[in-house]
Amino acid sequence: MTANEEWPSEWLRGVLGLCVLRVLADGPTYGYAIASSLADSGLGPLKGGTLYPLLKRLEDAGWVVTEWRPGEGGPGRKYYALTDEGAGELRRSAARWDAFTVTTRRIVADGTSAPAEEETA
Repeated sequence: MTANEEWPSEWLRGVLGLCVLRVLADGPTYGYAIASSLADSGLGPLKGGTLYPLLKRLEDAGWVVTEWRPGEGGPGRKYYALTDEGAGELRRSAARWDAFTVTTRRIVADGTSAPAEEETA
């Protein structure tokens, strides 16, 4: 992706939750830092209207907990931390995403619908 291109929004919707969980696996952090980390990793800029509702859904699912911390010379910040359940979801979703990308790469590359070993079974 170049600086002038953005990933299709439907692609981001499919993977953003997994990416946020992965950022939080490195330790508690706040929303702006999550968005910056993902942007620096190549996902591009995220709008608050996308990130914060997602963080709320992750919290509602029990995968993330929040804590307000005082700011250094400014307002406090809401920090997000991965729960044990969230770490488990990250492992499960990462494995599923890996299998999904293998499948879609194969389809896009050569049009096959299933690996050869599955076709003979």
